[in-house]
Amino acid sequence: MPSESPVAEYPAAAREPLDEGLLSPVSVGHDGDVTDAAVLRALVSAEVALARAYARTGHAPRETVAQIDRALDWRGTEEGCVGHGLDVAGIAGAAVAGGNPVIPLVGALKAAVPEGSRLWVHRGATSQDILDTALMRVAASASARVASALRETERSLAGFAGAHRDTLAVARTLTQHAVPTTVGLRAAGWLGGVRRARRRLDAARAALPAQLAGAGGTLASFVEITGSPAAALELTAAFAAEAGLAVPDAPWHTHRWPVTELGDALVQAVDAVGKIAADVATLSRTEVGELAEGAGGGSSAMPQKQNPAASVLIRSAAIRAPQLGATLHVASALAVDERPDGAWHAEWPALRELLRTARGATAHAAALVAGLRVDDASVARNLATTRGLVLAERLSLVLGPLIGEQRVAEIVSAVARGDDLGDRVRRLPEAAALDIDGLLDAAGYTGAAASLTDHLLEEQS
Repeated sequence: MPSESPVAEYPAAAREPLDEGLLSPVSVGHDGDVTDAAVLRALVSAEVALARAYARTGHAPRETVAQIDRALDWRGTEEGCVGHGLDVAGIAGAAVAGGNPVIPLVGALKAAVPEGSRLWVHRGATSQDILDTALMRVAASASARVASALRETERSLAGFAGAHRDTLAVARTLTQHAVPTTVGLRAAGWLGGVRRARRRLDAARAALPAQLAGAGGTLASFVEITGSPAAALELTAAFAAEAGLAVPDAPWHTHRWPVTELGDALVQAVDAVGKIAADVATLSRTEVGELAEGAGGGSSAMPQKQNPAASVLIRSAAIRAPQLGATLHVASALAVDERPDGAWHAEWPALRELLRTARGATAHAAALVAGLRVDDASVARNLATTRGLVLAERLSLVLGPLIGEQRVAEIVSAVARGDDLGDRVRRLPEAAALDIDGLLDAAGYTGAAASLTDHLLEEQS
């Protein structure tokens, strides 16, 4: 008979929480669904989902499984076991001996349910079945919030890009002024990146599977319990339904595509908002001043500053996220045999931190874009800084065939030294038949910027 206190020998030490977000401000307030408590809730929910799958397929008595439901406070597929009553710190401490938290969890669960229903707790499963399923539940919940934040960002960007569709600005390449562009096209480019990331994340999230494979990935225990391979596969499908996840095509104990594909989608999402943050931080520099966050952050020493705090936080996430995704790939590549020996374990904190980072970055991005402001005067000032040389490419294309590239280069050099571009061009006999005012109008050299912006806005869905 199981001990009534299966984790009592591992008492929770009195200690302060390790991480409240003090050194990860980007994630503060956006990590509730990836805490240890959330993971433990998902673990308990996965165990109850398995018992419910046995009842659903007719292999376990429904009333017996109902006792498990009541004992562990099952509230349905979405919420899971909210009030299960198990101690996170105790389970964590007991996990050290076996290398994962499911081992002590099973004992704690059996002690928590009526004796007559204990047979159906963890029946036929291996630790990885439960932990993988639990992490997929956590990932599904957290990534749904990431996707929601991305959708909110898309909506705000669509409005912003539309409002500034024809606002002329200078494009910069390798940090230098290049040719004219529009604020709208720049924002529409951000929108395209966010939309692609969100669509990829939606696909990865929809594919997150349950795991039910047994000790060696063959479902042998489940075939033994249910009576046939077909019945074992039926149980797997029922388990996935109870857990709120996709039905796995096959066991994936050492085939970690669900984790790496989700990880890649999360990294792409952080990349997309990181690009926005990088541009906003650059364009909000005091000497540039083209953009400003709706609510800038202050400085502890310089009261005049309005720091682009949201952009800074998002960028911190964008720097971290790719490395976390890389850890998932290394763990996947080193998942040997039929059960990994350490690679799987390395995956857990990396996935959790990536989810947490993406949650925070995308939430801040949604707020950033919603309040983003354009300083039209600064945009126009910067466009005029080079006294028309943002049109040097156009001059080369139009005047080059008439006067030669060398003379065009001489005009550009003279303007860079202080000459007036319009005067220099108007003095050219070869240009007498040209519309000089039109040639030197930056609005006439934005190419397909308006059409590209419209196209990207039309794709919004």
